[in-house]
Amino acid sequence: MGRVLFVVIAAVAGFLAYLLFWPTGIEPVAWQPPANPGYNGPYHSNTALSAVERLGDWPGPEDIAVDAEGRVYTGLADGRVISIDADGNVDQLADTGGRPIGIALGPDRTVYVADALKGLLAIRPNRELAVLSTEAGGIPYRFADGIDVGPDGTVYFTDASSKYGLYQVNEDIVEHGGHGRLLAYDPARDETRTLLNGLNFANGVVLGPEGHYLLVVETGSYRVLRYWLHGPEAGSSEVFVDNLPGFPDNISFNGRDRFWLALFAPRNAVVDALGPYPLLRGALLRLPEAVKPAPAHHAHVVGLSLNGEVVASLQDDAPDAYAPITAAEEREGRLILGSLEHPGIGQIRLR
Repeated sequence: MGRVLFVVIAAVAGFLAYLLFWPTGIEPVAWQPPANPGYNGPYHSNTALSAVERLGDWPGPEDIAVDAEGRVYTGLADGRVISIDADGNVDQLADTGGRPIGIALGPDRTVYVADALKGLLAIRPNRELAVLSTEAGGIPYRFADGIDVGPDGTVYFTDASSKYGLYQVNEDIVEHGGHGRLLAYDPARDETRTLLNGLNFANGVVLGPEGHYLLVVETGSYRVLRYWLHGPEAGSSEVFVDNLPGFPDNISFNGRDRFWLALFAPRNAVVDALGPYPLLRGALLRLPEAVKPAPAHHAHVVGLSLNGEVVASLQDDAPDAYAPITAAEEREGRLILGSLEHPGIGQIRLR
């Protein structure tokens, strides 16, 4: 009996030592997440997204853009970039050979793509596919992500992480090491400069009214930052909205009075509780897949005023909900939705 007990204790001790000390390649940084607001107050639980209409079965339309004629553009998990007209007809614009994530339309009808594997790309009106940028400041992009285009043709985009790639999102979130960047590509000079660095999983980016500022999503810190492009505060940044109840993803502007922010999944209590304890956070990645904290299936889109106030919170946590939602674009009284994992795009009428 004593020998059996010794073997059990040794096995448990060995497993704990493995969880705590076996190398994973990550270097977790201690931080204190703000107290989760949960689904209360402006984020109160509801079923407003239960009426989402599904269109098509295209794999992983993570981000979307809509042109003046109502065509929807998106990049797919199989590398294709497509447009979909009002009748549901699909036009393949290019195959990047990578994973097109962010998508935006330029003033000259060029389609710009942030490809997580290939970098910053452009699809010209003649369907020519061009690689515009793969590094900034000598640091290659590991995960080109969010994107928007200014009226002067400047392309603003994010490198979610300069350390971890497309298939290492959990590593970057758990490490919280500030490897994300906000970048600007000048097509006239064919140059890319860094506007902000030290971001924790830099994600969606969008220009604000009249292009005075950018909003950039910092997924790993549950917040959105504002970076000023013009005026007396040009070159500085500040928090636009903080302490979100989930992991924020892409963000869009309706051109008038509202930003739409997609929340990929609710925050996880275990992950938050381990924020100040780097050693224990590293142990999360060594856990068997069956017991690792997994994202909850919860559709959620938040509407923000021009001052960063929550003015809408649309949700659905049903098993068949269109989730996770990674993008939301407002067009003629509808929200058009994209998803990293759910097949097809979604749409719903706004009240």
